[in-house]
Amino acid sequence: MKRLSRSLLQERTNLPPQLAVGVLDRLPETIVQFGGGGFLRAFVDWMVDIANEKGLLGGSVVVVQSIRQGMAPILNEQEGLYTVLLRGVQQGQVVESRRIVTAVRRALQPYQQWEELAACFRSPAVRFVVSNTTEAGIVYVDEPLRPGICPESFPAKVAALLLERFRAVRGDPAQGLIFLPCELIDRNGDNLRRCVLRHAEAWNLKAEFHRWVEEHNHFLNTLVDRIVSGYPRDDAARLAGELGYDDALLDAGELFHLWVIEGPARLAGELPLDKAGLNVIWTGDLTPYRTRKVRILNGAHTASVLIAFQAGLDTVHEMMHDPALGAFVRRTVLDEILPSVPLEEREKREYAEAVFERFCNPFLQHALLSIALNSVSKWKTRVLPSLLNFLKANGRLPPRLVFSLGALIHFYRGQRADATELRGRRGDASYPIRDDSAVLDFFEKAWAAHRPGRTNELAAAVLANRSFWDVDLTALPGLTEAVTAGLDAILMHGARNAVSSFC
Repeated sequence: MKRLSRSLLQERTNLPPQLAVGVLDRLPETIVQFGGGGFLRAFVDWMVDIANEKGLLGGSVVVVQSIRQGMAPILNEQEGLYTVLLRGVQQGQVVESRRIVTAVRRALQPYQQWEELAACFRSPAVRFVVSNTTEAGIVYVDEPLRPGICPESFPAKVAALLLERFRAVRGDPAQGLIFLPCELIDRNGDNLRRCVLRHAEAWNLKAEFHRWVEEHNHFLNTLVDRIVSGYPRDDAARLAGELGYDDALLDAGELFHLWVIEGPARLAGELPLDKAGLNVIWTGDLTPYRTRKVRILNGAHTASVLIAFQAGLDTVHEMMHDPALGAFVRRTVLDEILPSVPLEEREKREYAEAVFERFCNPFLQHALLSIALNSVSKWKTRVLPSLLNFLKANGRLPPRLVFSLGALIHFYRGQRADATELRGRRGDASYPIRDDSAVLDFFEKAWAAHRPGRTNELAAAVLANRSFWDVDLTALPGLTEAVTAGLDAILMHGARNAVSSFC
């Protein structure tokens, strides 16, 4: 079977008539995107593709691989093309859309192609920078500026590339860029700008550059919402037969999508995605949207997927239809998360029920392990605020959220496989534990030092790690003991038996 390519699209032979195809013209590169994973491709690039087709945008995307090993080679082999498959149930009816996205022009590997990436940032055609480097990506890491060498951290890359642009445009105020970070951290744009300016200071760059970054580049806070399960491995052969071509980057997700962008209305006209009929909201304050989504949808994911995986399940759909785990998810959200969400009762309950329905989407085989990536930073961002607010309001700890922290500690029990992961054990099989190297190092050493009957010491070490939580969680009354009890229950009785007591 033929591989998806531009020549295949130009021939348009054997393609199903209901398959939408984006603009095939080679449009100017106006967007640089850090991250080529399934989410951005089925969210931002999909939106850009639709806006291009409707004649509202007229630009293409340069994807920058955010890690050393990634999708760039495959994207280039397919000439930037891939298929987005969206499926769900609306008002009792199955709805599906299939679209070949043509908005991606090319992909770069910055560690090997730093000069090509720098050339993109020097180009006056580039206006937007999008990113999704996970919650752990927007952090300041002290590292030197080395001309011609790609920095390691994402903010350092941005600072170095903005310096290239500043020099190329000679500080022209009109040549600043619009940054749209999609990482699920609070005030993602503000945090990225702060890290970039800190690098500028550490590198002793001129005050003119510092001022240009701060005053003429727009680091907008954003919120993204769409569940993307990625490559539909179990359905891939059938879908290839229906589509008439092979697509190694086939990307499946749900129909629902929402992008909230906090920024001045004058910038909305430069990215008129809402005019293309897309659910994009420009607002002066995204806080209510963020609190609702991160606490309820993302919080439900992070508080439940690790214990569900350890209980023998593999997807969110399986988790929601499992009697014990499905009840655990619902009780966690309704009893322990919703009370701390500062919204009207009816609104947040309706949103929670909609989230449950989205989790139950029969077409979304959302792998629990994909959600488990970087779970430490996710737990801090998505779950810890709900735990703290529940404790403050009720004078006691929320039992299921506390148990989810014990499940996290148990999930991170593994041995080093390589620089990027540990290998844990579930039954007779191993599984990957992927996170920041410092996180993996900590858990490997902590579990190696663990002795039976001394689980409280392991729990205390994790809770006291300020680099994880920004605070010493052992200071919370009763938390160490409660986490220890949950962790001991998993160790002694297994994940499924342990979680059943909370249903």
